[in-house]
Amino acid sequence: MFTQAEHDAMCRAVELAGSRLGLTGANPTVGCVVLDREQRVVGEGLHLRAGEAHAEVAALAQAGRRARGGTAVVTLEPCNHTGRTGPCAEALRAAGVGRVVYAVADPNPAAAGGAATLAAAGVDVAGGLLTAEAGWANRFWLTNATRSRPWVSWKFGSTLDGRIAARDGSSRWITSEAARTDAHRLRSRHDAILVGAGTVRADDPQLGVRHGVDGAAPTRVVVASGTDGLPVGARVLDGSVRTVVVVPAVAGATAAPVLRDAPDTEVLTVDAVDGRVEPEALLSALFDLGIGSVLVEGGPLTAAGLLAAGCVDELVGYIAPALLGAGPAAVGDIGADTIGEALRWEFRECALVGPDLRVSAVPGTAPAPLTAPAPLTAPAPLTAPAPGRWTA
Repeated sequence: MFTQAEHDAMCRAVELAGSRLGLTGANPTVGCVVLDREQRVVGEGLHLRAGEAHAEVAALAQAGRRARGGTAVVTLEPCNHTGRTGPCAEALRAAGVGRVVYAVADPNPAAAGGAATLAAAGVDVAGGLLTAEAGWANRFWLTNATRSRPWVSWKFGSTLDGRIAARDGSSRWITSEAARTDAHRLRSRHDAILVGAGTVRADDPQLGVRHGVDGAAPTRVVVASGTDGLPVGARVLDGSVRTVVVVPAVAGATAAPVLRDAPDTEVLTVDAVDGRVEPEALLSALFDLGIGSVLVEGGPLTAAGLLAAGCVDELVGYIAPALLGAGPAAVGDIGADTIGEALRWEFRECALVGPDLRVSAVPGTAPAPLTAPAPLTAPAPLTAPAPGRWTA
């Protein structure tokens, strides 16, 4: 059903899409490769950000006349609607493309139907090539579109024996400078960073993007059982970036005076269970604020609450080659009393970052990637690749 050239082109399209994960605003991350009649690569494109050309349009512009009679290989079904840009299905038809291969069907009712439109125009259309890999490269947006909530990553740094601090509470620094820089790249790819009030009191984090990493600082989200538990001089209240303080919807849960005066800070009231913010209600409320991805950097209790509720989509751990033997663990009680009740996860990636090990895992029986993903790096340059790579 698919040629080797189409398979190779989809691998490249997935790579292009993944390079923009978290950097396209509310839009999907999409990659496209155009093959000519002889199945040679003649154009590549990726969607850079909302309002700019979609991947198919960018790839067609590079291919020019060589696209006529050729094949467009794209990670997401070409859109079929006019928004800030025109429909990609029409652009492909107008370019004279003879075949379109896509990985994932568009779940957005407003934009879906591109495959049917192209088929009705006489274009050969085939879907389902490397669906799992393309879905992973576009996982933030697909979660938004299908579950109406943000994608949730849980990040932690620990010793080999799972300790995030020593017995005396000291934790700086368990992991290396290289790991911390890599973690800030991870921050830059998410819309929001979430911590609990306990982390604010214990560590007073600023939650910005530093270590030479480019990118806008994510929204800071602090989950608190009561706003009066936040220190007056906490750095998350410095007004440098949007901050949301989440409190449970219980009688008497009101914003403390310090928050009323804090710049660029808002209080979000969320349904609670036993006085604690309910995880699914929290994610729904954050999604309503336009937050499409959340990086959880909170302490053991915050992580445990989200994990126990099944609200964590990916785990990213930075493991230092050190042992403490005592001190707080990375996660608190998740209700597993026996080995049989353990939450089982599957590794997607293991990579050395300086002297430390970065591991990525997903819950349950998610499909394994075709190949191990490359280590997280800075975003790909916005300039087009050199023309030489488009010819056989």
